[in-house]
Amino acid sequence: MDNFAYLAQSAFPLVWIVVPSIGAFIRARHATSSEERLEIWQRWWAIGAFGCGSLWMTVAFLAFPDVMATAIGFERTPFMFEIAFANLGLAILGFRAASASARERITIGISAGMFLWGALIGHVYQWFANGDHAPGNTGGVLVTDLLIPAVMIVLAVRSRRLATTPRPVAA
Repeated sequence: MDNFAYLAQSAFPLVWIVVPSIGAFIRARHATSSEERLEIWQRWWAIGAFGCGSLWMTVAFLAFPDVMATAIGFERTPFMFEIAFANLGLAILGFRAASASARERITIGISAGMFLWGALIGHVYQWFANGDHAPGNTGGVLVTDLLIPAVMIVLAVRSRRLATTPRPVAA
């Protein structure tokens, strides 16, 4: 694989962070309050990063299992079917988070973190223990596995704190 193809495959997962971030940034510029701005960011993150990113992984593992096996540096196995449906569960959680309460978003973020942070540990282990430098094992997937649930949790915690902070009464 040439350098450009490796870089493109390696960086592709970052689309699920960059696009929702740009969308949220543009949309939030017109927000009239910090609560509204935070809600915009949470919805863009839930739908774009979490929901669409996980749905893409579902489709990729079901429709292109050989391509995905090559991308992650493994042979095709029945386990990939399970990964597809685990990602489908994450996609549903992401879409649900778009209209969820802050408390539910925290729970959703933690739930996603259990799977994605475990996957991150697995990727790093394969990288160092077995020299797996495949673009789907050591590239942007490491960033997305770390940040998608972490940002969901941070945004939801911030939202919850804003909701419980007393507001000054105008005189």
